[in-house]
Amino acid sequence: MRLNGKAAIVTGGGSGFGEGIARKFVAEGARVVVADRDGAAARRVAEALGKAAAAVTADVSSEAGWAGVVAAAQERFGGLDILVNNAGVGHTPQPLETLPEEMFDLIAGVNMKAIYYGAKLAVPIFKAKKSGVILNIASTGGVSPRPNLTWYNASKGWAITATRAMAVELAPFGIRVNAINPVAGDTPLLKTFMRSSFRRSRSAVSRPPRTSPTRPPSCAPTKRVS
Repeated sequence: MRLNGKAAIVTGGGSGFGEGIARKFVAEGARVVVADRDGAAARRVAEALGKAAAAVTADVSSEAGWAGVVAAAQERFGGLDILVNNAGVGHTPQPLETLPEEMFDLIAGVNMKAIYYGAKLAVPIFKAKKSGVILNIASTGGVSPRPNLTWYNASKGWAITATRAMAVELAPFGIRVNAINPVAGDTPLLKTFMRSSFRRSRSAVSRPPRTSPTRPPSCAPTKRVS
């Protein structure tokens, strides 16, 4: 088992990708703190995984929420080796100028600020033992943004850039930092994106955009390739 003896935190672990990651980690020998703002969902996953998992109800867009999650890992499993920043929120497809400020703040808090708080509390632990892994779940939207999801795309682009900077800075301390850019999955977040007019654009989640000199990619702002 590749993760035997490792202690991990998976945020947004009560459903979707987070649940899948938690289950795989336990199958590979890890002990996992399943953190989610939906306490019932976190408990459901943790109970299914048995003694190798612990559920924590937490809002990881706040430092106080993160403090409880990290404390749980240390108290229950004696330390921390892996941090998975999976928690994320999106918004229904809409023109960028119409997104309410409170929704923008939520996206920034969960998709961006949570990574900052997680690093603030976990990195000192990793530095002290000269090892650790941080995995940020970003999105292909941060690489090839789609119309009407501008602020979600931007938050994931931020996560990708933050990952690169963190990796460079933390490498000398024996800490590895990587990002994963999923395309789409059967998760609550995908259901958010599939509402409204985005539902009719199946190509956005079923296949990558075609690119050629005669047919520019759909994300090219002026429909030109150069």
